[in-house]
Amino acid sequence: MGDETFIDTSGIYSILVRRDRMHGRAVAFMARAARDRRRFVTTDYVLDESVTLLKARGYGRLVAPLFESIDASTAIRIEWTTPERFRETRAFCLRHSDKAWSFTDCLSFVVMQAHDVLAALTSDIHFEQAGFRILLKH
Repeated sequence: MGDETFIDTSGIYSILVRRDRMHGRAVAFMARAARDRRRFVTTDYVLDESVTLLKARGYGRLVAPLFESIDASTAIRIEWTTPERFRETRAFCLRHSDKAWSFTDCLSFVVMQAHDVLAALTSDIHFEQAGFRILLKH
């Protein structure tokens, strides 16, 4: 599954929010990805974080379209957090307690490693710190 791209919260936000400074790059990437029939992966925690961010920044109206597009897409899959994955993420998080990574970041890294995903549609520098390629560089 190494041909997948991870979609992080900042990537989702950039795609949906036209005022975001990475919106143009994110939309252009997604257009190229659609032409190339790329596949994507994200997690339930990223979706939770994305909905929370959209609502907190006054973009709650974009939550329904987000879920509708994910439900309709055959190009994206959601990795769900099982009790085993939670324990694995907790251990990963504790091993990297010197980093400012959130638990959601750690879960993303665990999923990316498990599925040989090398790049993320994100502007979050933590992904680069963890050894992944970020596609929305500032």
